[in-house]
Amino acid sequence: MKDISNQHITILGAVISGIAVAKLAKKLGAVPFVSDLSTGIDRERLKELDELGIEYEIGGHTNKVFNCDYIITSPGVPSNSKVLSEAVEKNIKIISELEFASWFNKGTIIAITGTNGKTTTTSLCEHVLNRCGKKTKLAGNIGIAFSDIVLGIQEDEFVALEVSSFQLDHIETFKPKFAIILNITPDHLDRYEDNFDYYVGSKFQIAKNQDDDDFFIFNSDDKVVSSFRKRSTGCYGISLAPLTEDGCYIDNEIIYFNHDDETVEVGSTKYITLRGEHNRYNALAVITVAKLLGIDNDSILKAVSSFTGVEHRLELVKVIKGIEFVNDSKATNVESVWYALRSFKKPIYLILGGKDKGNNYSRIKELVKKNVKKIYAIGSSAEKVYDYFQNYVQVEKMDSLEACVNKAMEEADSGDIVLLSPACASFDMFKNYEHRGEVFKKAVESLSI
Repeated sequence: MKDISNQHITILGAVISGIAVAKLAKKLGAVPFVSDLSTGIDRERLKELDELGIEYEIGGHTNKVFNCDYIITSPGVPSNSKVLSEAVEKNIKIISELEFASWFNKGTIIAITGTNGKTTTTSLCEHVLNRCGKKTKLAGNIGIAFSDIVLGIQEDEFVALEVSSFQLDHIETFKPKFAIILNITPDHLDRYEDNFDYYVGSKFQIAKNQDDDDFFIFNSDDKVVSSFRKRSTGCYGISLAPLTEDGCYIDNEIIYFNHDDETVEVGSTKYITLRGEHNRYNALAVITVAKLLGIDNDSILKAVSSFTGVEHRLELVKVIKGIEFVNDSKATNVESVWYALRSFKKPIYLILGGKDKGNNYSRIKELVKKNVKKIYAIGSSAEKVYDYFQNYVQVEKMDSLEACVNKAMEEADSGDIVLLSPACASFDMFKNYEHRGEVFKKAVESLSI
């Protein structure tokens, strides 16, 4: 563990990770200072800082930001922001909360990234390992800051970390025992100067400090991931088709694991109860970790089959008069919607839109034409959604989620799906995707039957 006593640390962002890292730094004897551009910070969070005697500023960054040994930046602060650009000019070291917390970690890190599936896979990993007797904590971009739990992790314990590209942009020594890349498709290009290679490079930071004693688990079926992979040792692929290299795959509805020139039958895919092709990849990644930890097949399969999924990800809210209302608010990019549309064989009323991140809807055009009866376009991107899809399917611009739910209840028939899968960020209308999902669920529950 590093000694940070009396170090002056600036923390950018007074949100979940920022508050957590400030508290950790204070506990370890440093002098933290928190700075946030926004004036709308949760007063309860600021109260925590007041009680600990941690200095902060909101509503703008003053020059005090630069009076520090280094800066810890929150994921929400763009790398090309004015404050970080000025810090670079002043040769001030910039790290992420992920990097900082890892300095004090004693346990085994399982780090999971990808454009889609991170939250489900991280939650599934924590669930499976705990069910199989491996004490595991959950943290990272999933809503629980690593800094909040790191001091409680013991040497014989594990931590399943959901890791975003923004967190990986500012790591130096972060070194997970298991690094998992599920997939990489265009996303957040507004943060990466519309350069997809920059985004890919950020994702691959997850494995940059690994050595031959560590494990890199990657999606063999993802052309981007496979083409950027450089390591040859300690690599395990996941695939929905037979693999000749080390890894976990499905063949004729049976899961197999290749390791040290031996192929082992794990069991039937019937134990993967989560809906959708994408969840097969997620399960294979976790099964790979479990097999590498020496867990027996029966324990793995029982644990996988008992996992019921995560909130806001293809979550069945309610069935009303035969109409299924499904909350997929976590689908904040087009690829997520592609997976969602492939998960259903019934006709769909799709709620699409929000804060656009440079979306290209051609990826889902054919699925929309085939599976979607109507699109309800919402948010600041409603016009873009309308313009793109109006020639392929009926599209109606709506003012609110509540209006979408009420209209869908009027128009859908028994056997149809009403799917909130927005392909966009939520910040134009909501606090976050969780808030958007809760509004949707509340609207469904409020329907008069």
